[in-house]
Amino acid sequence: MTSRVGDIVIDSADPELLASFWAGVLGYRIFARDDTGVAIRGATVSPDILFIRVPEAKSTKNRLHFDVCPTDGDQAEELARLLALGARRSAIQGGGSWVVLEDPEGNEFCLMAKRIPAEPEPFHAP
Repeated sequence: MTSRVGDIVIDSADPELLASFWAGVLGYRIFARDDTGVAIRGATVSPDILFIRVPEAKSTKNRLHFDVCPTDGDQAEELARLLALGARRSAIQGGGSWVVLEDPEGNEFCLMAKRIPAEPEPFHAP
């Protein structure tokens, strides 16, 4: 017997803002929302990402983060797109093949240089 990741849950002061940001970054879509938060989903069996409203602000470096990879174009083009969506450069230093960024609530993530295929279309029904 094994387990699979069903959901990735991210605490958030503004779930709608973060869900919209990450849906734009990943090419996902918002598929559910209620009083507790907002959920986004990709086209594959990847885990859903849930943004849950919490009262406290982020206070330290993430212990877990996303590495995102361009699907079209190169790292520089994707960096410009992510910054236009609302990401910002982090004070944390990146390496030769990645750039450390933060989402609108300060959660760190890395933009990698390697390219991977885009999510398949069409999105499955919620």
